[in-house]
Amino acid sequence: MRGPPSPVGPMVLLAVLSGFLAPPAFGQSPYFPAAGEDWERRSPAEVGMDADRLEQAVEFAIQEENPAPRDLELNHHMTFGRGEPFGDPVGPFKTRGEPTGIVVRNGYIVAEWGEPERVDPTFSVTKSFLSTTVGLAYDQGLIKSVEDPVGPAMAPVLPVSPECVHEPTMASRGFPAGPSVFEPFAAEHNSGVTWDHLLRQTSDWEGTLWCKPDWADRPASDTGEWTERARHTPGTVYEYNDVRVNLLALASLNVWRAPLPEVLRHHVMDPIGASSTWRWYGYEDSWVVLDGRKVESVSGGAHWGGGMFINARDLARFGYLTLREGRWGDETILSQEWLRMAREPGAANPAYGHMNYFLNTDGEAIPGAPEEAFFHAGAGSNIVYVDPVHDLVVVVRWIRGGSRNEFIERVLASIQDN
Repeated sequence: MRGPPSPVGPMVLLAVLSGFLAPPAFGQSPYFPAAGEDWERRSPAEVGMDADRLEQAVEFAIQEENPAPRDLELNHHMTFGRGEPFGDPVGPFKTRGEPTGIVVRNGYIVAEWGEPERVDPTFSVTKSFLSTTVGLAYDQGLIKSVEDPVGPAMAPVLPVSPECVHEPTMASRGFPAGPSVFEPFAAEHNSGVTWDHLLRQTSDWEGTLWCKPDWADRPASDTGEWTERARHTPGTVYEYNDVRVNLLALASLNVWRAPLPEVLRHHVMDPIGASSTWRWYGYEDSWVVLDGRKVESVSGGAHWGGGMFINARDLARFGYLTLREGRWGDETILSQEWLRMAREPGAANPAYGHMNYFLNTDGEAIPGAPEEAFFHAGAGSNIVYVDPVHDLVVVVRWIRGGSRNEFIERVLASIQDN
């Protein structure tokens, strides 16, 4: 069992110098924390890091807390809810906790601060969990190729709230309304959308899903473009759009024929020893009838609420899984092939792989980090930084977005064995 938080420093826990074995020698199997047991710690010195510099990096992360309200629903009303049409919240929010983070090197925790076991929304880091469900489907042959159009894999969807999809119902034509199915890829433009387009946010899918039209997410300043604009050929233009992310969640649900939280728990979170406290939410109207039962189609972020509510320890385990190329101990959770594709720069945006793998292509995203590094990112900021060169995973939550790079660079500056 995990012990109580250490009172050392300003909510900072740096592993003590005594009582631990040295990290494994080169060529030995990497360490993986077991389920239900405390995650082993090492002192910074034992993993080639300078304790003072690392503590200064942690202090920086705490001092650079995002100044937005901790009440995340209030913050929504002050941002997206105020500035976007259809910006009303439809999924759950909560009040977040203290600035929090974990530094893992060579598989061991070397620093931890804030409230690492507190469950908070992680915003668009949720997208990395969503793309993982698609990767699992690919690995199991449920999706043959990411270059395949999504439409042929989609059965007609029966929404519980048919008014929240884009196709007209009989009621809108003046007739009594009955149950109405939804075929999101039936239109000519949408029929060309592939799995890869959705994963890379280049689909330019057109429609309304869960009462949110595609154009209402970060809409153009020219209101004339909201409903009337030229469509881009799928795959040619990158646009960060949560309506289309939620469409990918619906498509993944349709392929799995099971709730995505169940898929993720069974195939990923339980095998990597994650806690039982994380929850993945959708919207009040994102329910469909699937195989005779009502199932929630989860959201890919908290743009309108919902998404993944998770603690920092579980985020670190997920980041460590992606660092270890999809393996956990002797078990393959995700294939190396899938993770290689997830980290390939997109043609329309070389800094973006599959959602939400942000890449450090040409060192542009984080100039002080290796080009091989990548990070799962969400608003807040919520960052899971993964660095194969330095065998490093860093989780940082509720830091100013503009302070992310300096924080990561400070952590990297504490590494002495370069």
